[in-house]
Amino acid sequence: MTVTQPAPGAASVETDPEAGRMRGRRRALVWTVIVVSSVIALGSILTTWVHRQMLDNQAWKDASARLIENPEVQSALSVFLVNELYDNVDVASGLEQRLPANLKPLASPVAAALRDPATKSVKRLLEAQRVQQLWINANGLAHQKLVNVLEDKTGHGISTGNGVVTLDLSELVTEIGTDLGVPASALAKIPPDTGVITVMRSDQLSAAQTAVQGVRVLSTALLVLVLALYALAIYLARGERRQPLRNIGFAFVLVGLTVLVVRRVAGNVAIDALTAPQGEAAGRRAWLIGSEILSQIGWATILYGAIAVAGAVFAGPTKTATSLRARVAPVLNERPGIAWAAVGAVFLLLVLWGGTHALRTWWGIVLLGALLAIGVVALRHQTLREFRSGEADPAPAELAPA
Repeated sequence: MTVTQPAPGAASVETDPEAGRMRGRRRALVWTVIVVSSVIALGSILTTWVHRQMLDNQAWKDASARLIENPEVQSALSVFLVNELYDNVDVASGLEQRLPANLKPLASPVAAALRDPATKSVKRLLEAQRVQQLWINANGLAHQKLVNVLEDKTGHGISTGNGVVTLDLSELVTEIGTDLGVPASALAKIPPDTGVITVMRSDQLSAAQTAVQGVRVLSTALLVLVLALYALAIYLARGERRQPLRNIGFAFVLVGLTVLVVRRVAGNVAIDALTAPQGEAAGRRAWLIGSEILSQIGWATILYGAIAVAGAVFAGPTKTATSLRARVAPVLNERPGIAWAAVGAVFLLLVLWGGTHALRTWWGIVLLGALLAIGVVALRHQTLREFRSGEADPAPAELAPA
């Protein structure tokens, strides 16, 4: 240990270079753990979204229902369905059967002229609950087939051997043809692959199955790892734990903002790559609906981070924070039941609100409850140290650095 010689009239200052180096190393280690865990948190959020949105049949059906209710999606789908009908059914021949003999030569031009009105009529049909349910059922069946293939299962008439998954809208095409007045004899000649969209081919099977198995494992394992690493960072900080808690809160906010940016950028890239210009609006709406859970997780992460930052600031040494703690100290120290009841009421209101996907899952509710409980316990311990019973002035205590 090195002791510096004080100047005349000055207080002696004792320094320990070795202790300073240890604190510097520990601080660097804490920052490294926080940065690494934040990167892993980003991966955890993305895998959780895939698990909850892409592999959950009910979530897929809910998204399909919202899609078919959207006017832009209805317009794009009506164009596709009418094109499929005209490409696979001799509409002119059907009209010719219904027209009088002297008007039969007009069947072809009338059929062509009816194409645009037919598209508008189909859009109106897609607003009907009965037709929308056909769309939802077709999407739900296609999704179940996809999950069966990805998880190497059988069911719903599909074998994992061929690895082909399709979205079958043929029933919807037939329904629309009937409503437009196409004869049953013409509809009976529709090829079986009319309105069928290939979702996945056999050459994509192996890679997709491996990815899904990884998502199943990582969606839970990464979350546990992230929480463990953040807890390790707080433990390593020892006497300066308020600062890493604040930094972890800022890291949460940054990760949440990154998720929202990734959602926007990935959506723009996917839309540009997979949709034609005329279908861009529908494609964008489909992406926003399909990635809504990702957005909710991002906002939930920001919320948790903001709570952590607010708690760290509230426990800080500033005059404002100390004054606020002095105001709540009598309740926390002498009537903790009231404090717990107030926090519990806020917690229940957040759960009933369910504004984010995390607040509608058991793990999200448990996590929020645990964070609030830990915060109340830590704050009460601090107020017990700082304030004597019944006094508003802080008791002599060493305040942590800002």
